[in-house]
Amino acid sequence: MANNLSGRYDFGALCAFAWPTIVMLVFMALYTMVDGAFVSRLIGTDALSAVNIVYPLVNVYLAIGIMIGTGGSAIVARRLGQCDSRRANADFTFLMATSAVFGLAVTCVGLLELDWILRLLGASPEIYHLCHNYAFIILFFVPMAVVQMAFLNFFVVDGRPGFDLAVVVVGGVLNMVLDYVLIKTADMGIAGAALATGIGYSVPVLLGVWHFVRKGKPGLRFARPVFDRKVLWKSAINGSSEMVTNLSLAIITYLFNIIMMRLLGVDGVAAITIVLYAEYLLCAVYFGYSTGVSPLISYQYGKGDTFRLQRMFKNSLAIVAGCSVGAFVMSYVLAGSIVSVFTPADSPVYAYALRGFKIFAVSFLFMGFNIFASALFTALSNGKISALLSFMRSFVFIALGVAVLPLFLGTDGIWLAVPVAELVSFFMSAWFVRHYRASYKFA
Repeated sequence: MANNLSGRYDFGALCAFAWPTIVMLVFMALYTMVDGAFVSRLIGTDALSAVNIVYPLVNVYLAIGIMIGTGGSAIVARRLGQCDSRRANADFTFLMATSAVFGLAVTCVGLLELDWILRLLGASPEIYHLCHNYAFIILFFVPMAVVQMAFLNFFVVDGRPGFDLAVVVVGGVLNMVLDYVLIKTADMGIAGAALATGIGYSVPVLLGVWHFVRKGKPGLRFARPVFDRKVLWKSAINGSSEMVTNLSLAIITYLFNIIMMRLLGVDGVAAITIVLYAEYLLCAVYFGYSTGVSPLISYQYGKGDTFRLQRMFKNSLAIVAGCSVGAFVMSYVLAGSIVSVFTPADSPVYAYALRGFKIFAVSFLFMGFNIFASALFTALSNGKISALLSFMRSFVFIALGVAVLPLFLGTDGIWLAVPVAELVSFFMSAWFVRHYRASYKFA
């Protein structure tokens, strides 16, 4: 069976293979920011607050798709590396069907318990109706969202990262256009924002289904699924690190907001939000590269090609190191420009965010290696180590930093929480990489 995963991958080829995934995630970060800007400017800040309150619910269902897609893609890529295309197609179809079922379950539970969920998320009486209107519509599109996130990983396994990028761009652009049309022209308010987001989820799924059912298509395609608890369990365990990262983000953002509100008030919360937006955009490069090359690592590991696996690992370290230095330098040079996109240069928020961004930027020196190390163990089907690295980095170390550092350093302690967490995670990741290099023969 023809598959683009079997080619030779030196430094340049790795970059060429991963760049569509990198661009895709950067674009996703950009259109998420634009989506928030439309809501804020066309409806109002209360609507933006309502969207943020519903955000943890969004994280839950996206995390399911990411878990199945990331964990399952490693299994399917390994099957392809072992030249077992029949089982690869059966496992792929089973995992996509499971994604849709999970999505439907979230929709049903969410609609039945929506009032309780919104109260749990902290919807205040002033904006409860906005939260309800947004969440009610979004819940109907959860199956599409879950399947979309899973599809994005399997496009790469299929050796079609360019198609991955294309469907995300189509969905994202359509989302932005519909934001304006439904919110402004049709005067649907926050319901229009939710509908635009839901349609943005759906179009990539329809394109994905078309891609995998085409007659005569080489590579992955839909086949008769085989229910296999072991495949589902391994996918869940293997993709748990990426799921943990997604779920931890909501909790950490909540902690940041509480501490900033106490130290600097509403302006402080706005400042930390700007910096976290910038982080999301810049670290998309790391996630994009790691996600893009993971199927290649899984394929060569399954094939038993130690030489190419080791070469791929060394080249990846060099690429990640270059991106890390570049992101750090760029964050200093463009800090003012990035912050000014969100707030005027003469505002208190600008001053807070600019100082915080320059402290926060140190984290970019270590973040790339930590993300790659977690993705490496996922690709090698060691979901336990991957989950441990991800959980400690994205939740435990940051939570400890947010709780402890401000007691001694005040506001600067908040900005230092992430750089300190990334530094500690760097040493932890390096230890595991060194410890397991002989076992997996990647170095």
